[in-house]
Amino acid sequence: METKLFEEVETRLAETRANLTQWVEATPAEKQELCLCSQGECCVEERLQVIDETLGKIKEGTFGVCKLCHDAVESQLLQMDYTSSVCLGHFSDEELQQLQDELEMSQVIQRGLLPAEIPFVAGMNIAAFSRPAQIVGGDYFDFLDFKDGTHGFVMADVSGHGVSAGMFVSSLQTAFHTLVPDADSPLSVLERINRLYIHNIHVTTFVTIFLGKYNPQTRTMTYANAGHNSAYLYRMATNEEIWLRPTGPAIGLSERFFINCEDVQLEPGDILLLYTDGITEAADSQGSLWGEDRLAEIIRQNTDASSEQLIQMIMSALKEHTNGSPLADDVTLIVSKLRR
Repeated sequence: METKLFEEVETRLAETRANLTQWVEATPAEKQELCLCSQGECCVEERLQVIDETLGKIKEGTFGVCKLCHDAVESQLLQMDYTSSVCLGHFSDEELQQLQDELEMSQVIQRGLLPAEIPFVAGMNIAAFSRPAQIVGGDYFDFLDFKDGTHGFVMADVSGHGVSAGMFVSSLQTAFHTLVPDADSPLSVLERINRLYIHNIHVTTFVTIFLGKYNPQTRTMTYANAGHNSAYLYRMATNEEIWLRPTGPAIGLSERFFINCEDVQLEPGDILLLYTDGITEAADSQGSLWGEDRLAEIIRQNTDASSEQLIQMIMSALKEHTNGSPLADDVTLIVSKLRR
C-alpha cells in the first residue's frame, strides 16, 4: 500500500510540475501578473521548489517519515498534504481536532452537488450563462448564502479544460457549498480552500476565483479576487467604470497565499459583470482578442437593458467577433443589475 501511495504521489506531483512549468512558459506576462496578483514569477518557483523537494525525498526514501520519531506518517495525512512530516502521535488535541475537520472536508470535496440556480436577491436582477468549450468544462459559477444570510456570488476558472478540469469543478462546488454557509467572509472561505488544495495530491492544477458577499440592506459587495479576471462595475448615476482587480493570487498557484477583501458600494441602476477569460480572450481569424473594452462597451451602450438581454447582446457580439467559429475556451457570465 505504501509503495502504491508513493508512486501515486510521485506521478501526480510530476504532473503538477509539468502543468505549472507549461503555464509559466506559455502564458503572457500580463496574464501571469493577473493570476499571481503582482507576487511575481518567484512565488511559482517557490511552489516548484517544494514539489522538487518532495520528489527528492521520494527518491531518497525519506518521504513520509516522521521527523520526530522516524515512524511512517499516516497515508491519509500524506494524501491531503504531501508536505506532512509529523505523524499523528505527535499532534496535540487541538491539532487532531483541526485535522479531523480537514480530513472530513477533504473527503467531502470528492462528491458533487446539484447545479446552481439563479437566486432571488431583493432589488437585483440577475442572469447567468455558461457554455463549455468541450463536453465537460472548467468554468464554475454559483450562488450561495453566507452564515449571516447575505448572498454569495462565485465565479471560478480551472486552468485547462476537459474531464480533469470538470472533476476539479465538481470538487470545488462541493467545497463552496460546505464552507460558505458556515463562513462570515469571502476571505475565510478562500483561505480554507487554498489550504485544502495546495498540497493535495489529487489536485494537479490551479484555479482563479472571484467570491463576493452582497448585503441587500446596505447594498455593499465585499469581495476577494484570487487571481481571477477583474469584475466590471458600471455606475449608472455617474457613468463611472470600476474594475474589481485581483486581491490575491490564484488558488494552488503560489506557496504563499495572501489575499485581501475589498468593499464596493452598489447603487440603483448599477451593473456588475462577472466573467471568465473565455470571453475576453476569444480570438478572431487574425488572432485579435475580444478584450475587456469590447465587453464593457456593450454595458456602456445598453444600460437600460435587463441582465438577460445584456447576456444575449454579449454572446451575439462575441459570435460576430469569432465569425461563428467554435470557442476555444469555456465561456461563463453573471450579470447583476440593481433595480432603480
